Amino acid sequence: RSCNILGGSTASMVDADVMKECMKFASAAGALAVTKQGAVPSIPSRGEVDALLRKTATSSGDTIPRGGAANDEGGRDPGDDFPYMFGSRLNSMKDRPELWSKRVDNVREWVKRQGRIKGLGCVDFNYPQHFHDWDVADAKAALDEVGLVAGAVCLRYPSKFARGAMNHPEETLRKEAVEMTKRAGEVAKELGCDEVVIWSAYDGYDYSFQVDYTEKWQQLVSAFQDCCDAHPDIKWSLEFKPTDENTRFFTVPSTGAALLLVKEINRPNMGLTLDVGHMLMAGENPGQSIAMVGDKLFGIQLNDGYTRLAAEDGMMFGSVHPTMALEIMYQLQENNFHGHLYFDTFPQRTDPIKEAEYNIQSATRFWRAAKMLNENGVKEIMKNHDAVGALNLVNEILKAEH
Repeated sequence: RSCNILGGSTASMVDADVMKECMKFASAAGALAVTKQGAVPSIPSRGEVDALLRKTATSSGDTIPRGGAANDEGGRDPGDDFPYMFGSRLNSMKDRPELWSKRVDNVREWVKRQGRIKGLGCVDFNYPQHFHDWDVADAKAALDEVGLVAGAVCLRYPSKFARGAMNHPEETLRKEAVEMTKRAGEVAKELGCDEVVIWSAYDGYDYSFQVDYTEKWQQLVSAFQDCCDAHPDIKWSLEFKPTDENTRFFTVPSTGAALLLVKEINRPNMGLTLDVGHMLMAGENPGQSIAMVGDKLFGIQLNDGYTRLAAEDGMMFGSVHPTMALEIMYQLQENNFHGHLYFDTFPQRTDPIKEAEYNIQSATRFWRAAKMLNENGVKEIMKNHDAVGALNLVNEILKAEH
């Protein structure tokens, strides 16, 4: 913990050596200190300060800090204007255990392992999955130890909700799922972040006539309204998925359906998280989906896949569809996206640290390339529906970034 406002400023100098950033850090530390009584209880943690800086950056349009990762920028130019922190799938840290010197059977070791990823800034925790053997205070201490911050809390409902979470046929279990979701909002605030991502493996059906579609839809609308109203300072974000082995048809199976749901929920703190693999599974063009969602895009999960029927491959970003990856970054820029970039990839046969670092380098490269599109006439190409011109421009832009 920073000892006081001066201590906060000194810590920032060590990390950034830029006076402007030092002053921002010290101001945030001071602002947090006056919100609590008592000399010791009022001292903010590094994670709390970074979370406040992220929030103020989002509201002011300033660059979003990359977090306090105690590692280098992973191949990024320290002088560039890349505006996002990177997060990566925490559960991936249990893959290839023979490459890690300690056991990888607990969340604390996974966080430590993520602390070795060059350029990583934040950690997304699953709730309640990641909080069975430790509490929020333990998680914050683990983050502070490796210089990372919390990015978001992601719902993972336990198997007791196999017949549905917010869609369960029994009212008592529906209410329990909603209360669990609200508790995730409290955990997010305790961790120093302001976003909860809801993906339910179970809200849907398998057969025709199995459920009342209108009833299931309205249950989701009411449940999300309840969560949004309970924590108006939390950004609630639905992550849709069209299908998987747990639920053949999800209640919200596409970006269009998700947007309709957000409209009916009608709350300013309700939005969407789009997963590239899920969009590909739904037969969507991710760039178009991002453009459709606009300012309701609260989160983005980057990966890639071969788009085989009902398959979620979790491949490294841009490895299969580089042109789509470029357009994803372009649309994020056009939408003025505020959030962090999260890699939802599955490195079972790959070193998870090297895989995450590749994702960071790849996303940064595509981001820089996307910034060159407007100045090279992409708007005019779009206006004229010029397919050949688009392909030639993409080839030139990607070649320039290699």
